[in-house]
Amino acid sequence: MKTVIIDYGSGNLHSALKSFQKVANLSKKGNVKVTSDPKQIKYADKLVLPGVGSFNDCLKGLKANKELYYNLTERVLKEGVPFLGICVGLQLLADYGHENVINTPGLGWLGGEVKKICPQNKDTKIPHMGWNSLIFDKEHPLTKKLTSENDMYFVHSYHFDLNDINDRLAYVKYSGDLTAIVAKNNICGTQFHPEKSQNSGQILIENFMNWCP
Repeated sequence: MKTVIIDYGSGNLHSALKSFQKVANLSKKGNVKVTSDPKQIKYADKLVLPGVGSFNDCLKGLKANKELYYNLTERVLKEGVPFLGICVGLQLLADYGHENVINTPGLGWLGGEVKKICPQNKDTKIPHMGWNSLIFDKEHPLTKKLTSENDMYFVHSYHFDLNDINDRLAYVKYSGDLTAIVAKNNICGTQFHPEKSQNSGQILIENFMNWCP
C-alpha cells in the first residue's frame, strides 16, 4: 500500500510524515511519501492533504500545481481513493471559506462553509489552541478504539459549519459545537492535528490506513 502526503507548500509535512510512517511500519501498511509530483498521486492508495495557514493561501497553493490538482480530483471524486484532510486540508473541502476574503469558493467536496469561531464570552480565547476531548455522533471505522478519553490537539480560528450534520463523526465543545471529524463516502477529515496528538492521533491515523470505504 502506498500513502501519499501531498506537498503543495502548506502543511506540517515533517511531523505528518513521521507519524504516518510510524503507523505504517508498526501495522505493516506499506510506505508513506511526501510529494508534489502529480504522477505519485496518480498511483497512491491513500491520499492525505495537510494544511497550515489561511484558507485562501492554501487553496491558491493547491490549485497552482494544475496537474496535481487535476489528479487529486480525479483520484478522489471519480476513482474513490480514501482521502484525509487535516486542519485547513479539511476546511478546503467546504463550499465557501470566509477567511480574509468573504465567500471564497472552496473545493465543494463537502457541503458547508468555513466561518470564524465566535467567542461566547470574554474568557473564550481565539484561536482555539490546545487539547480537547471528542464527543462522538456515531460509530465509524475511523473512530474505532477512540473514546472521550482521547484528547486531540487543535489550533484554529475558523471552523467547518457543515450543511449536513450526518457528515459529522465527532465534535468538541469550544464556544459552541465545533466539527472535529467528518466522513462522507471515501472522503474524511479532521480539524485537529493527528500528527501532533500523540497516541490518540496515532489511533486515528491507523484507522484511516485501515479504512476501506
